[in-house]
Amino acid sequence: MSREIAAAAIRGAHNLARQAEDKLARAVAEKGETAAVEFPNTGYYLPVIYAMTGHKVETLADLGPVMDRIRDLLPPPVEAHHWLPYLGPTLDAGMAALFAEEIIEACKYVIGPNPVDGLWLGAADDVILRERGIQFVDGTAPGFAAIVGAAPDVETAVRIARQCQERSLYVFMAAHDHGTSFAEQLAEGGVQLGWDTRLVPFGRDISAAVYALGFAVRAAMSFGGIDGGRFRRNLMYNKNRVFAFVLAMGEVTDEWYATAAGAINFGFPTIADSDIPQILPTGVCTYEHVVSNVPHAQMVEKAIEVRGLKIKVAEVPIPVAFSPAFEGERIRKDDMHVEFGGQRTPALEWLTTRPSGEVEDGKVTVVGPDIDTVEPGGRMPLGILVEVAGRAMQDDFEPVCERQIHTYANHAQGLFHMGQRDIIWVRIGKEAYAKGFRLEHIGKIIHATLHDDFSNILDKVQVTLFTGEADVKRLAEQAVAVYRARDARLAGLVDEDVDTFYSCSLCQSFAPNHICIITPQHPGLCGAYNWLDGRAAYQINPAGPNQPVAKGAAVDAALGQWEKVNQFVAEASNGTIERMSAYSMIVDPMTSCGCFECISAVLPSTGGIMIVPREYPEMTPCGMKFSTAAGTVGGGRQTPGFFGHSRQYILSPKFISADGGFARLVWMPTLLKEALRDGLVRRAEELGLGGEAHLDKIADETTAATEEEVLEHITKAGHPAVEMAPMF
Repeated sequence: MSREIAAAAIRGAHNLARQAEDKLARAVAEKGETAAVEFPNTGYYLPVIYAMTGHKVETLADLGPVMDRIRDLLPPPVEAHHWLPYLGPTLDAGMAALFAEEIIEACKYVIGPNPVDGLWLGAADDVILRERGIQFVDGTAPGFAAIVGAAPDVETAVRIARQCQERSLYVFMAAHDHGTSFAEQLAEGGVQLGWDTRLVPFGRDISAAVYALGFAVRAAMSFGGIDGGRFRRNLMYNKNRVFAFVLAMGEVTDEWYATAAGAINFGFPTIADSDIPQILPTGVCTYEHVVSNVPHAQMVEKAIEVRGLKIKVAEVPIPVAFSPAFEGERIRKDDMHVEFGGQRTPALEWLTTRPSGEVEDGKVTVVGPDIDTVEPGGRMPLGILVEVAGRAMQDDFEPVCERQIHTYANHAQGLFHMGQRDIIWVRIGKEAYAKGFRLEHIGKIIHATLHDDFSNILDKVQVTLFTGEADVKRLAEQAVAVYRARDARLAGLVDEDVDTFYSCSLCQSFAPNHICIITPQHPGLCGAYNWLDGRAAYQINPAGPNQPVAKGAAVDAALGQWEKVNQFVAEASNGTIERMSAYSMIVDPMTSCGCFECISAVLPSTGGIMIVPREYPEMTPCGMKFSTAAGTVGGGRQTPGFFGHSRQYILSPKFISADGGFARLVWMPTLLKEALRDGLVRRAEELGLGGEAHLDKIADETTAATEEEVLEHITKAGHPAVEMAPMF
């Protein structure tokens, strides 16, 4: 390997270790050894340290042993003329550098300066990890680029960011080059930054690069079920499943070399624009470790090649960029050329099946005035009618295809879409309009992407866009009748009426031992799939992640166990799970990957359970925040007394029905209570619990913070759980 790189990386690691030691000493002097240390609203302690060593950092005193570990890892300083025949000492120096950077950043949260400052976001909390982790699971985010430094100018920075977005990559940014950072260049260029646009500025110092590695190891622990301290499994998981790389732009300092060496431990190579020494032989990384002198126009493509990524870029005939990375883009009122719907004008979308002779493939028609007839900031009605035909098309597939319109539309840069059916809200930005984007391009997006995703069931797709208010209202009357019929069909389905359930293995790319079993009354735990979706997805793609699972003979119908379902689960979980109960969180509960919307946990003394959604960041009565509880449940674990599930499952008659069901619910935060209020009242009425009055008997954070306080509240309120038998 290169002598120069080894010497620089080891020097940089020693420098970072001294900075960490100084920062820790200051923190202890100012706050004392008992001061709490954490990245806010995250589990897994300080994640890189915990993942690699198993050491749990909760106070400043806990960082002392980490400094000792850093000193043990650091090789003696070497000069560039010394020959190091293998990567080992450099990799050790890299890991020491990451530990030191994590100490530096953690101490910033204790004594400042706060890592969250202006455009800098600091550590990603666990809500973000799980929301964004789903995209790494299902492939909509193939990997991430960790960019350190700055491009030579704003235009180059914007071009590189757009190349990453167009390839659906996340961009994690840290460090600066001679006072200029890549993130600040993007902000100067008017680019939206943040998790929504996949352009994430962590911090201005090189130490903030550790947040990108922390995101990767947390993904392995959360979705992969890898315990802290299993460093080899975590590193191999990241090499094989988290496709990341470093783009180094500008002067590469010793500290940058050390950080790059840390990333190489994970199989993440470095691509540099400067003339630094290279490490071309393969070994730890899939291909080359360090590639330098790469022109800016080729950096992204070269990094994708070196990391071994396979990326499919959708070709859609529109005048703006098209990628999932633009899905979170927001178009503010001042940047808007025109908007539709949003309760301001009538707007809807409806996909329906027609006989083949009535559909002309690729035909896009705009009925009424186009958007060039309104002044900037104007409003128009909009009705989107998508007519499809195909020999394999079925009515049940219509809502599956229709729901994709929201996703497809948001992939276009400068097009904002929210909602579905007759409650959509659409905006087209001024910049997209200036590039020539018109209403017909919405139709072209829908045509191209439906064919791309559903080519095995769709032969023809034509789109008509109506902008006259009378036409839109007339279309809405027809569509609403269809919406109601669809809802009634699913509402009438119960588990006993079917002999086949459906699996979902989408999350096995991150949690290889987890498998979802979706029933008519038990939707997927991520909330994105119900039984009809599973059935339609299987018929659309028989080799896909949704497979039919015959129930077979009942092992215990009350628990929700069937012979063939258990056989399927045992096989699909790689033999780690022998049995699964669809209706119990006590006996053989379903495993969870980490994508769940909510976690339920038993509060033993109350005779009931609490439910916490991922959006709630505070401590809960079970003594754990969502992030900590998620570590107990996720990664394909089967943990009696805990389980992950969707929001909608709470309202199902089968919700932990084997354990006492809805009547066991004794605590949930107000944000979830209000979001589900109508459904909760309906369930309480169906069970004879008193409807609206029963909601007041369910404690929340305003009435109870501990299990003891929950028990006191429900006892005074006369909650039925008080009189129920213990759950265990």
